[in-house]
Amino acid sequence: MNRTVKDARIAEIKSKFDKAISVALVDFKGLSVASIGKLRREFKKAKVEYRVVKNTVIRHAIKDSAYGSLVGDLSPDRKNSTRAHVSLRGMTGVAWSYEDPGAAAKIIETFKKEGGEKVKSLKIKTGLLSGELIEGAALAKVPGLKETQALIAGLLQAPSAEIYTSLLAPGLMIVALLEAHVKKLEEAGQAA
Repeated sequence: MNRTVKDARIAEIKSKFDKAISVALVDFKGLSVASIGKLRREFKKAKVEYRVVKNTVIRHAIKDSAYGSLVGDLSPDRKNSTRAHVSLRGMTGVAWSYEDPGAAAKIIETFKKEGGEKVKSLKIKTGLLSGELIEGAALAKVPGLKETQALIAGLLQAPSAEIYTSLLAPGLMIVALLEAHVKKLEEAGQAA
């Protein structure tokens, strides 16, 4: 492969890392072709892009990004695999999430539960979120866009609900007192 093709591939992968909300680096060693195909279909349904990428291409693509701590030594006289972060050793699949930060991790966790022994070896090496490395289990717990929107709406609504209750409470107390007084007068009138 000539240098121009390599540079184009590195630039393409770099743009995917830059565009993604979160990234899951996946170890798919031991999975059958059928299992990987099924996993790819699940990723596609959730709008997660998944590709197998050479570790050196990943390292060159992210060397100037917030994930530079994964890169290690890129000097040509060193064997790259021994100097890179442990997440960039062995076979690596990359799942880029563009909408829901935890989508890839959630799909993998569900896939492992439903797949049983056949997919037991599937795991997330590390997750990348907002310039930080994050464990796969923690990445699966990151709320999605809809959950975050609901949380924000609830937080925005809470003060107005408290104000409404505060404004309504004195009036309700007056009504309750008046009703109690009327009831007491009616009981006194019936007794007389």
